[in-house]
Amino acid sequence: MTEETENSVSVSEASGVVTVTLDRPDVRNALTSDLTAGVRDALDSLSADTRCVVLEGAGGAFCAGGDVNAMLQLRADEWTTDQAVRHVINDTADVVKRVYDCEYPTVAKIDGPAIGAGGALALACDLRVFSDDGRIGFGFEQLGLAVDSGVSYLLPREVGAGVAKELVYTGEVLGPDRAAELGLANRVFGTEGGDDFETEFESFVSDIASGPTAALRTSKRLLRRGFEVSLDTAIEHEAAAQGALFETADHEEGVDAFLERRDPEFGGR
Repeated sequence: MTEETENSVSVSEASGVVTVTLDRPDVRNALTSDLTAGVRDALDSLSADTRCVVLEGAGGAFCAGGDVNAMLQLRADEWTTDQAVRHVINDTADVVKRVYDCEYPTVAKIDGPAIGAGGALALACDLRVFSDDGRIGFGFEQLGLAVDSGVSYLLPREVGAGVAKELVYTGEVLGPDRAAELGLANRVFGTEGGDDFETEFESFVSDIASGPTAALRTSKRLLRRGFEVSLDTAIEHEAAAQGALFETADHEEGVDAFLERRDPEFGGR
């Protein structure tokens, strides 16, 4: 395992799982400029051995939202409106997009509140896993603001237009069960018989990381494109992708394991 800390973000790696930890508990991991810079650096530094990326928050919060200091600077006339808008686009929303565009499978580990832009950051991940303490909400209206940081794009794709409008209009903060009911939580761990959230989460992520990495990365791209193309085009994209994957060592291992009636041991190549 390797670990380093820079720009309020700590990064660790174990068995191909890269964990990016938002590490500003004093501001509940709000997306300050130093924190967003740290996430960008972490994503830019992923090695070829990466198989899965986990995003989490330190100190009992996933991410409390955008940088309130930017709003205060606007109110104090230290920033113009245009500067504040550029900050949202170039800083807060940019890091959400960077997470969304990550080529590897991504998992948000939500063990506390993920609110506003923090909710957007969670939505940018492929999967979201909640503990009993996990919360998610998109209450921009409490600040007299419309949604930003990609919520208008990401949220309806997860829950549908009607539910997205309800969540935005009411600012409801969802607990793990309600989030699972609406499809915002893929898994909720640690809810029965004292089961340990950390152990169950680690097992879940390990299953993903032990999969055929090239195939999962390709499937991720295909699933994203599927929203924007016709069925015929999607089938053509899939066929082209399979042609490339037929040449991988993981495909060979998968076929061998199937014929030998054993579990495959994918090497991520």
